Amino acid sequence: MRLKDKIALVTGSSRGVGRAVALAFAKVGAKVVINYTSNEKAADEVVENVEGMGSEAISVKADVAQKSDVEHLVSATIETFGRLDILVNNAGFTRPAMMVKMSEEQWDQVIDIHLKGAFLCSQAAAIHMKEQKGGKIINVTSVAGLVGTVGQINYSAAKGGILSMTKSIARELARYNVCANVISLGIVATDMTEKIRSDEKLKEIYINRILFKRFAEPDDISPAFVFLASDESNYITGQLLCVDGGDGMI
Repeated sequence: MRLKDKIALVTGSSRGVGRAVALAFAKVGAKVVINYTSNEKAADEVVENVEGMGSEAISVKADVAQKSDVEHLVSATIETFGRLDILVNNAGFTRPAMMVKMSEEQWDQVIDIHLKGAFLCSQAAAIHMKEQKGGKIINVTSVAGLVGTVGQINYSAAKGGILSMTKSIARELARYNVCANVISLGIVATDMTEKIRSDEKLKEIYINRILFKRFAEPDDISPAFVFLASDESNYITGQLLCVDGGDGMI
């Protein structure tokens, strides 16, 4: 199995993209740490699904924008499984508003979760990956981080920052055999994109940008994460992989 006995931590994995990635990892042999901030029941359900596949999992509550929570999250991973091989920085949410109306709080909340959170988790994971002389860090960005978007300047800024940050991580950690890459997603059918997919005007705007003329399902994007987490990508670092149906190409 491609990730047999590998230990993977996926932030924001009680739902949506994170859940799909965690389950995809478990399907190919990984033991998985499910991270959540509020919905313990959903996280426990993902753990049960992983165990149903014959693998192991734990759920850990942590706000990735808080350093103490991140340290607890990574410590719980090491204490339970003895190592950390794969980190996926997926946790996030949106606080949309037009630039001139956006509050400082809306800006800070999104930057903290997406950008600061990815930094804190990468920093904590890197300490152990350096000692192990190996590991995979996979950060999640989006089309918004590459081309910008209206009404979500905070989200676009955070996602754009993730791309540059990942390249710096790759340069710093290559000497320790740690790979750091970015996956850019378009609109994935999750609860976070419900408004876009349910509003007919928004739906038409976004669908017309996608070459395949459909939104991604979680299973469309999870294979890319498995690839970058596996030994098949051991000579790939500092790279951007777009899994967006051609959206970001336009």
